[in-house]
Amino acid sequence: MMPSLFFHFHSGQPELKTSIVESGPSGYYYQGLWKALDGTTVHNFENTAITQCLRGKVVHMYGDSTVRQYFEFLNAVLPGLKQFNLHSPKKAGPYMSLDYVNNILVTYRFHAPPIRITYVPAPETRYIANEIDGLVGGANTVVIFCVWAHFGTYPMEIYIRRLRSIRRSVVHLLDRAPDTVVIIRTGAPKAMWLEAAMTKSDWHSLQCNKVLRAMFKGLNVHLIDAWEMVVAHLLPHNLHPRPPIIRNMINVIMSYICPQKDD
Repeated sequence: MMPSLFFHFHSGQPELKTSIVESGPSGYYYQGLWKALDGTTVHNFENTAITQCLRGKVVHMYGDSTVRQYFEFLNAVLPGLKQFNLHSPKKAGPYMSLDYVNNILVTYRFHAPPIRITYVPAPETRYIANEIDGLVGGANTVVIFCVWAHFGTYPMEIYIRRLRSIRRSVVHLLDRAPDTVVIIRTGAPKAMWLEAAMTKSDWHSLQCNKVLRAMFKGLNVHLIDAWEMVVAHLLPHNLHPRPPIIRNMINVIMSYICPQKDD
């Protein structure tokens, strides 16, 4: 048993409480492929299968660099996906790629401050909640977001407030377009050195994960358990997981977008 955090919702407003909950692994690797234990059947999507899955879809990615890895991965492995030069700040975006033949649009935008990696022009600092509010949604719309890494030096209340606003927008999106696919990536353990351990520790990231799970519990959203997928892999911990782990995360994403029957 380990301590956790959850929210009690009263009149639509979450209120932080403490509780004790049981926890356990969400999956394991077998022959290099992730096997989920939450009932999700994860299939191995080769590059051609990824294109087929995403055909006719718009994929919006929001958040920090750990979700930008998905954008970069898709651009690297899908030959038909071409990135436009929007003259955006390096690492922060916004980015946009298009596969015209297969009618696939993939976008990426960094979340609003706090941002520690680079300078971002004020007009480009947009909150995820506002971006989601601007989406029509629908069966051909996929929303993927991740918020955690840049909040490590801030009180948990700041993180909770940010997630509350995003949750409200996700609820509205699913109300107007319930067949929209919403996928959330959790935080993950990082390589540790003295400065990182003092200011951006895994302990804080673990609490963020618990808050994230509690905040979106009960909604029709999907979770990429990056924490477990990094911990279970033989590769060392890294803020930006190495390609084999990212490939498995993409398999999870595609399995949510295009669920298949068991072989």
